[in-house]
Amino acid sequence: MKLFLDTADTNEIRKYAAMGLVDGITTNPSLIAQSNKTREKVIPEICDIVDGPISAEVISTDRKGMVEEGLRLAEIHRNVTVKLPLTGDGLAACRDLSRQNVKTNVTLCFAPVQALLAAKAGATFVSPFIGRLDDLGETGMDIISDIRDIFDNYGFATEILVASVRSPNHVRAAAKIGADVCTIPPKVLGQLLKHPLTDSGLAQFLADHERAKL
Repeated sequence: MKLFLDTADTNEIRKYAAMGLVDGITTNPSLIAQSNKTREKVIPEICDIVDGPISAEVISTDRKGMVEEGLRLAEIHRNVTVKLPLTGDGLAACRDLSRQNVKTNVTLCFAPVQALLAAKAGATFVSPFIGRLDDLGETGMDIISDIRDIFDNYGFATEILVASVRSPNHVRAAAKIGADVCTIPPKVLGQLLKHPLTDSGLAQFLADHERAKL
């Protein structure tokens, strides 16, 4: 399973990319705003750090506007993946851009049948939001299992990109189900590195090493 970092913070991106853990990046207008940079400035910076898919989201909501904006974003760098909303116009724009060999990420997916539509529209990635489903009292990870079954049934090439990840348990479940990608906030990726037994074990090894020197 590929791991994407869900952030526009270039300091965090550099930190985890240096560990070899980052296969790509996802951004959205909220994350771009938090970076205190414009989309046109920060996306090229991110592309210089990570050699993988970099999702940049359109602001337009109509088909024509999304296609025009998507083509401009795609010109920034060969790794830019145009992020589109899962609406009728978004799917139509996805089809238009896919036919022009522009990579796409259809976002705000909350149902398996929506993912099916995104795949039929030619999406490179579809992003189900599991955390937001959990917030409504549903089991968000169930949608990932259902989408995996549907895509495997029909051989769709669209990759399942698990989004709205809130904890290491989400990452573990996505990996067990067979999701293609999990996009993770820096905080959660940091949590994946931690385990109390790792810390205590290292402390014990170092203490034993010091005693052996006496």
